[in-house]
Amino acid sequence: MSHSPNPNDQNDQNPDPSRRSRSLSLPEFFFKEQALKHVILKMHHHHHHSNQSNQNNNHNNHSNHNRHISLSPTPSPPSSPEPTTDLTALVVDPPAPNPTSLLSDNVLNLIFSKLPVSQYPSNSLVCRRWLYLHGRLVQSLKLFDWSFLDSGRLFHRFPNLSDVDIVHACIRVPRNAGIIVTRKYFSVHLDSSLSRDRFVGEEDLLPSRVIDSGLKSLAESYPNLRRLVVIGASVDGLSSVAKECQLLQELDVIACGDLSLKGISGCMNLQIMKLIGFVDGFFGSVVSDIGLTILAQGCRRLVRLELCGCEGSYDGIKAIGQCCQMLEELTLSDHKMDGGWLAAVSFCGNLKILKVQSCKGSIDSRPGPDEHLGSCPALEALHLQRCQMRDKQAVRALFLVCRGVREIVLQDCYGLDDEVFGLATVCRRVRQLSLEGCSLLTVEGLESVILSWKDLQRLRVVSCNKIMDSAVTPALATLFSVLKELKWSPDSRSLLSSSLAETDLRKKGGRFFKSYKG
Repeated sequence: MSHSPNPNDQNDQNPDPSRRSRSLSLPEFFFKEQALKHVILKMHHHHHHSNQSNQNNNHNNHSNHNRHISLSPTPSPPSSPEPTTDLTALVVDPPAPNPTSLLSDNVLNLIFSKLPVSQYPSNSLVCRRWLYLHGRLVQSLKLFDWSFLDSGRLFHRFPNLSDVDIVHACIRVPRNAGIIVTRKYFSVHLDSSLSRDRFVGEEDLLPSRVIDSGLKSLAESYPNLRRLVVIGASVDGLSSVAKECQLLQELDVIACGDLSLKGISGCMNLQIMKLIGFVDGFFGSVVSDIGLTILAQGCRRLVRLELCGCEGSYDGIKAIGQCCQMLEELTLSDHKMDGGWLAAVSFCGNLKILKVQSCKGSIDSRPGPDEHLGSCPALEALHLQRCQMRDKQAVRALFLVCRGVREIVLQDCYGLDDEVFGLATVCRRVRQLSLEGCSLLTVEGLESVILSWKDLQRLRVVSCNKIMDSAVTPALATLFSVLKELKWSPDSRSLLSSSLAETDLRKKGGRFFKSYKG
C-alpha cells in the first residue's frame, strides 16, 4: 500500500537551521551597538525570506510527489509560526588581547631600537602608539617639506632629533619633475622648461627671513642638536643656532656669504665644518678671506674643515692655521684661491690630512720661492682627486709643503705624467701609495719614484692604462715581493694581479717573471 509522506515528519527529520539559536562573532571595535543591531536585523530579514521560499518549494515538490504515488488527498502542512530572534541572546566575541599592551614604552623602544632603520616607516603604521614611539627613536632627518617645520608638526612628530638637513625644503622646485640633477653635495628636481643659466637660482630659494625663522624654531626645539645642514641663512638664523645649540658639533653651511658667518662665531664646540660657497650652475655666494677669518676666530675647536668653492688667499688660510690649532683635516674642493695660499698651510701645525679635490686650474698659480713655503711636520696623508697637475711648479711646491707625508693618494688627476710624478721623490717617508686613473703614467715613471722610497709597504695601482705588465723590471718585481700589501690591476688586460695569487713571491727578478709569463 502506498504511503504518502508527511511533510511534518520531514520537517522534524530536517529541522530548519534558522530555528536554531546560534551565536554571532563580530569584532567589537568595528561596530557600535546601533550599527550591530542594524546588521543583525538585515541578516535576519534575509534569512526569513529565504526560509519562506525554501518551504514553499518543498511543499510543491511534496505535493507533486504525492500525486504520482497516491490519489488520496493529503492534508496541507500546518503553518509554522514566524521565528523571532532575541538580540539579547547574541554573543559578541571580545577583541583579541594585544600582547604589546603589556609592555612599557621603555621596553618597546628597546625592542624597536634593535630593528633596522629601514623598518621604522612600516612599523610606525601599525597603531598610534607605535607611531608615537617610533617618532622618538628617529634622530636623523632630511626635510623635504618646509610646511612640516613651519607648522610645528616636525617637533611633535620627532621630538628627539639630533641631525637635521633642511636644504631640500628650502629649494622651491617641482617635486614631480622628471629631471634630476645630482651634484656632489645634493640632488635637485628640475623643470623641463628651464631657460636660466643656473639650475637653481636665488629666486628658487626661500627668503632668508623665512629660513631664519625656521632655524630659530628648530634651535629652540632641539637644543641638543649635534649636526645641522642649512642653506641661504643670514646672520640672524645662524646666530639663533649658535645661541641655543651649545652642543652642536657638525655644521654644513651652503650659499652663505662672508657676513653670514658672523652668526656661527658663537659655536664654541663646533668640530666639523663644511663651507660651500660657489657651486657652478647652482649657487654663487662669495666666501673670501673675510669669511675665513671670521670662521677661524669664532670656531677655534675645529678638527675637520672642508672649503668648497671658496675664494681666499694666504691670509685666510693663515688665520685658520693660527686660530684653529686643533685642526687635523683640511679639504679644498673646487677652490678659487689666489696664488700663494700653499705657503700658509705650514701654519697648520697639527694638520694630518690634506685633500685637494676637483681643482680645474692650477693648484697654486704663484706658490712663491721654496724658502717661503715651509712644511707641515705632522702631516700624514696627501689626497689629490680630479686635479689638474700640468703646472709643474705648483705640484713641486705642494710636495715640498707635504715632504714628510706617509701616504699619497692620486686619483683621476689630469696631466700626471712621468715627469710630474717624479717630483714626488722629495717625499722620502712615504709608506703607502695609491694610484687610480692616472692614464699618462708609465712603469718607468712609477719605478723611478717608488724605488727611492725605502719605507714603502703598500702599493695600489688601478686603471693606469700605460702601465704594462711586460714593462715591469726585475728590480720592481723584487720590490713587489717584499711589500706587505699589493693591488696591481693597471688595466683589464693585466694578468699580474691574478698571477700573484698563484706564483711564489719568493722568486725574484727574471726567474719570477719568467715563471709568471710561462
